[in-house]
Amino acid sequence: MADFSQILATRPDFDAADREWLHHLVADWQVIADLSFADLLLVLQRGDGSYVVAEQCRPSTVMSLRVDDIVGTVIGGGELAEEMDAAMATDGVYHAARFHDVDGSTVCNVYAPIRHAGKTLGLVVRETNLATRESNGRYESESILAGKQLFAMIPRGQFPYHDAVMNQRHNARVSDGFIVLTVDGDVLYASPNGISCFRRLGMMDPLEGANLSEVGTGLLHENDNVSETLPLVLLGKAAVDSELDANKSAVSIRSLPLMDAEGRTGAVVLCRDVTELRRREVELQTKDATISEIHHRVKNNLQAVSALLRLQARRTGSDEVKKELQEAQRRVQTIAMVHEGLSQSADDIVDFDKVIANLLRMSVDLASMSEQRIGIHFVGKFGMMPAQDATPLSLVLTELITNAVEHGYENRKEGEITVSVAREGNCLHIVVEDDGNGLAHEEHDGMARSSGSGLGTQIINTFVTNDFNGHVAWKPGSNGGTRVELDITLRAA
Repeated sequence: MADFSQILATRPDFDAADREWLHHLVADWQVIADLSFADLLLVLQRGDGSYVVAEQCRPSTVMSLRVDDIVGTVIGGGELAEEMDAAMATDGVYHAARFHDVDGSTVCNVYAPIRHAGKTLGLVVRETNLATRESNGRYESESILAGKQLFAMIPRGQFPYHDAVMNQRHNARVSDGFIVLTVDGDVLYASPNGISCFRRLGMMDPLEGANLSEVGTGLLHENDNVSETLPLVLLGKAAVDSELDANKSAVSIRSLPLMDAEGRTGAVVLCRDVTELRRREVELQTKDATISEIHHRVKNNLQAVSALLRLQARRTGSDEVKKELQEAQRRVQTIAMVHEGLSQSADDIVDFDKVIANLLRMSVDLASMSEQRIGIHFVGKFGMMPAQDATPLSLVLTELITNAVEHGYENRKEGEITVSVAREGNCLHIVVEDDGNGLAHEEHDGMARSSGSGLGTQIINTFVTNDFNGHVAWKPGSNGGTRVELDITLRAA
């Protein structure tokens, strides 16, 4: 089945602005369907004169007429096509002279030609099930009237709005609450849910007949934060949204100006109580801040341990003990830098490329002699990675780099180490290659050559095989050095 964009692509006479206008229309026409208690169809004319349904919208306030999607359906003749021909040639809204049958329901069709920049792009068809009009009360009557006014704005090019400003993600529906305003901002009608929204904000007096702007400003306190768009929304003067916070409650509101050929005649204001949503957002922000602070403190504590190990290494007279303490310091510092990356993230995910680049350069500096100049080069991206994978992988790579510097570049003044990575989902293929002394100097029994206690060899072997269910392969390098290949699978998504 063809989708909206594919059907638009069949109209080469539509320019980018025309397509954008139609996309804006279908992005915002749900409110018309809900207010009108009717299904909407977007119909475009084809080159042979027939019509195709390009998009459809079901109301959320009443049962839809359309059980199945009819996007892509071609209307090639008959009474329906004749009505559409007449509607395309009409300046305003076109009312069908006869009723239609849709799955056993009697339906009245009303057509709104879509006009943009002097061009008729297609039709919006409003399909009204006459069974829903048998017992309308005040709520239904006011809602349908507002829906008809918005629908009539389509042929005049007033809907969708040219200058709509959406400052936040506003997803209020008509069923959440709506208020109809006069041109002066007085409340002509407020739905029960609309009244409930303002009751939550602390309003005590009747809403109908009051000026919504005066009601809203009366709920605010002196030091409350007020959005600059709030007055425009409460007066219904512009297509904008805002949020009103008062009485420890929050209501998201959006204004939809109503216009005729002469100008603005009033507005529909959609309301939604978002108090609980905002409370949860605050809780999540507090949780994120707490997690970041914990990682920051862990990093500080590990750096303190690293500093103590460095001081102890300086005070010892044994070269062997000094070397062991320096290795322990380096490993603690590696874990600390992973936590530093986590402290800058909103969750338990770290940008591993930033962390590992600093770690490996630090490892090169610590392992090399003062007169050595050993560079490190990165190819590919590790991507984002959970902490439970980032920490052991960091230790594995720093051990490999340290091993390459200590053994591969022994008695050499300069060199270059390349770290390449290819990632597909949770599977990583990592290559660490140097141009040093060769395989015999760095590898022993299929693993890193031991130095000191041989703990580095155990770290690489344990994490790669046990934690990542992978394997390590040592091979001669292309430039006479050593090539180490790691194939691992991350444990977390």
